[in-house]
Amino acid sequence: MNKSITSKRLISILGVTSCFSTLCAQPVSPEKPNVVIILADDMGYGDVVFNNPFARTKTPNIDKMASSGLCFSDAHAGGAVSIPSRYGLMTGRYFFRAEKKDSYWGYLSPLIEPGRETIGSVMQKAGYKTACIGKWHLGLDWAKTDKSKPLILNRKMLGYTNVDYSKPVGNSPNDLGFDYSFILPASLDMPPYTFLRNGKAIDPHVVLTAEAYPKSMENTERAWDSKHVNENDIYWDRGVWWRNGEMAKSFKVEECLDDIVDEGVSFIENHVKNNKDNPFMLYLPLTGPHTPWMPNNSFKNTTELGIYGDFIAQIDHTVYRINEILQRLGIEENTMVIFASDNGAAWEETDNQRYAHRSSGKWRGQKGDAWEGGHHIPLFIRWPAKIKKQQTYPHITSLIDILATFAEMTGQKVDKNQAEDSFSFYKVIHEKYNNPIRDHVIHISSSGKLGITSGDWKYIDCLGSGGFTAPSVIKPAPNSPQGQLYNLKEDHAEQDNRYFKNKTKAEELSSLMKKIVRQGFSKK
Repeated sequence: MNKSITSKRLISILGVTSCFSTLCAQPVSPEKPNVVIILADDMGYGDVVFNNPFARTKTPNIDKMASSGLCFSDAHAGGAVSIPSRYGLMTGRYFFRAEKKDSYWGYLSPLIEPGRETIGSVMQKAGYKTACIGKWHLGLDWAKTDKSKPLILNRKMLGYTNVDYSKPVGNSPNDLGFDYSFILPASLDMPPYTFLRNGKAIDPHVVLTAEAYPKSMENTERAWDSKHVNENDIYWDRGVWWRNGEMAKSFKVEECLDDIVDEGVSFIENHVKNNKDNPFMLYLPLTGPHTPWMPNNSFKNTTELGIYGDFIAQIDHTVYRINEILQRLGIEENTMVIFASDNGAAWEETDNQRYAHRSSGKWRGQKGDAWEGGHHIPLFIRWPAKIKKQQTYPHITSLIDILATFAEMTGQKVDKNQAEDSFSFYKVIHEKYNNPIRDHVIHISSSGKLGITSGDWKYIDCLGSGGFTAPSVIKPAPNSPQGQLYNLKEDHAEQDNRYFKNKTKAEELSSLMKKIVRQGFSKK
């Protein structure tokens, strides 16, 4: 495929004759392997040793997946932070297409509208038993104790709310294509801290985290991330903090990750025992290594990198646990296991120096940024029945492409108004490693700034990181670049802004990005 985008090619991409997205294609023989999606939370590209030979982490089980399966070396999240990324994975759409809703930690209003196709609904239609177990962070309709009052009573210093935890929530995963759900509403540093099973709180009795945990320890030393907490929040160390707020009395922050993985393993065991003739799809979004970094006792003090390395080791062990149960049940051969991260790690330059470890690997920036460190992610697939040896797919792909892949794999057509941005990589799994499935991908930073990569070139529609790395946004000076243009093949660290040197390319990519935002892709 040509790396430059001609006007003829642009029309093809955006016009009704476009068939580049393979949602409308069907495999000759539909396949229905079991599927497990393990989604790490805030795990950087460079946290995986397979990707980063200089890593101080230990990831033998993820490395084993990569060395015996399919590695996507140019994979991107649907956004540089959790919500846009998860929305894209779930719906096959960029987050800028979603209606923006009121947002406050785990009390976010539902982002996926009723009737929207999801990876769950696609697999349900193909006869799969579907489950969502882990971090949700796509909004829920919470019931109110007093309907005359707002849900959040005090936004400045969150304490008790107007949520009635004895009543079921609306717009849970069960309403969006999942037969079974066991979820944490948002990240593990955001209230409410409670598990919901099939839309109902397991424990409706709540306390405040500040009443259950000490706010600091005797040896607490505050690092740069202490800027995220206020006087009632819990802060014990770099990475070991969470916000004050409502928590189920039986909930234990330090046990949350194990609880999620235990539930996932139980789902697989129960399904095989009771429905062994039907396939399953388990979406297992983890809560780590997002803050708080709280490895269990089996992993504490086991790595040279300290508590972050210990937590990464526990994430890696999750991969072992999933693959072990598949092997023990005799279903490993025809189970597709996908491992990925939702975005880059929250890992600043001070961390690179303090820990002598680059969580983003060779990429610039961190979680939230429009630079590569914000959205360039690890992505590996293991499916022994189809992927017989290690292979690397070097072309652009995105978590947004999972929905289209599932649709093609199971022989389905998805309506042209659904999954507008999803491109199937099903053929890549069947050894078509040299055929690009898409020739561009859009990036969304934490502040909503957009970028686009096509071929070797990347354009960002602002100056600055657009995200968590300072400065986030720089106001252009007169006669200075209005955006950023990088040749990633020659400059993977995004240091040489070629906006003026290759202004035609910058304008070309900016134009393409704006058209995609306005029009989407036709599926006629």
